[in-house]
Amino acid sequence: MSTTKLELHGLSKTYSSKGAAAKVIENVTLTASEGEFVSIIGPSGCGKSTLFHIIGGITEPTAGKVMLDGKEITGSKGLISYMPQQPALFPWRTILDNVIMGQELAGSPKKEAREAAREWLAKAGLQGYEKAYPHMLSGGMQQRAAFIRALLSPREVMCLDEPFGALDALTRQDMQSWLLDIWENNKRTVLFITHSIEEALFLSDKIVLLSRKPTHVLKELVVPLPRPRQEEVVNDPVFLELKQHIYGLMKQEQRHN
Repeated sequence: MSTTKLELHGLSKTYSSKGAAAKVIENVTLTASEGEFVSIIGPSGCGKSTLFHIIGGITEPTAGKVMLDGKEITGSKGLISYMPQQPALFPWRTILDNVIMGQELAGSPKKEAREAAREWLAKAGLQGYEKAYPHMLSGGMQQRAAFIRALLSPREVMCLDEPFGALDALTRQDMQSWLLDIWENNKRTVLFITHSIEEALFLSDKIVLLSRKPTHVLKELVVPLPRPRQEEVVNDPVFLELKQHIYGLMKQEQRHN
């Protein structure tokens, strides 16, 4: 039985500006167990990225706490591997040097870090691009490099904030399949923000639906589709039924606001 890796307990966040208070997140509680892939779906601007900033210690919650392996880490930085919406590769560093940044910051020997990075870049189809610079790669290739950088960070929990949102449909589909293949071999604990119901169903063990502001958890759904998953699963009756169910829940939430 898997142990709980990440727990959010009653997280709330209120911002104050010119005497006015704006509540963004309200009493969000969720868990991601060891090796579990959890997707988070919610309306635009509902506070999903703020939630990640709280998990990563960048933003302090107004209330609630973040637990990792049974220890409170609220406000602590450097304990989560984070991949933002854009690849955020440093243009002056080669792809290899970008990929080993997490290991460098953790104090890993550079020789060992480079060896591991070369191995994973080859798995990502980026062999031969180690000495290239980010501008020389396509958007999808940059995203692969950014994901390998997050994967090689010595952190067991990965927060991925809509990493494929800016890609075209075919590249996005390829990236989803590639991500699943890599994850199946690595089984990190993943929190994945997406707007796509199909993407969430294809990738996840569990889906958390968030409301509009102030954001709270509407529903948690376990995805009963077996792994490993192939692209054909999108035509499975269970997949299609779940897709319609989630769409209905989100439409209902939209009507209530």
